[in-house]
Amino acid sequence: MPRNAIQPEGVARPKPPYSPVVVSGDHVFTAGQVAFDAEGKLVGTTIEDQTRLTLENLRACLEAAGSSLDEVVKVTAFLADLDDFPGYNAVYTEFFSEPYPARSSVGATLPPGVLVEIEAVARRL
Repeated sequence: MPRNAIQPEGVARPKPPYSPVVVSGDHVFTAGQVAFDAEGKLVGTTIEDQTRLTLENLRACLEAAGSSLDEVVKVTAFLADLDDFPGYNAVYTEFFSEPYPARSSVGATLPPGVLVEIEAVARRL
């Protein structure tokens, strides 16, 4: 099955060799998104601020691929500090509603200053 890589408008273009979002058939796969603005500058110093921009970037990726947050079936999140889980979770519920996607949230070593990275798998509309 062919795959179509997309560079969403307003999402920083990756420097390493990967695509922010790939469509394959009826599925949309996003790369891990972080709180980068369109120029690739990290924005926000709190888990809430970074989670909000990260999820906005995720939304932009999904919409560029003909999908939406409502079509997400699986989310994987990486947290630099698992003590930030309550703040991350509070913002997460601003973007997703019941029935929630399946989700894994794990502690991870992230680049300096990055508090959260989120990727998703969604259906294509």
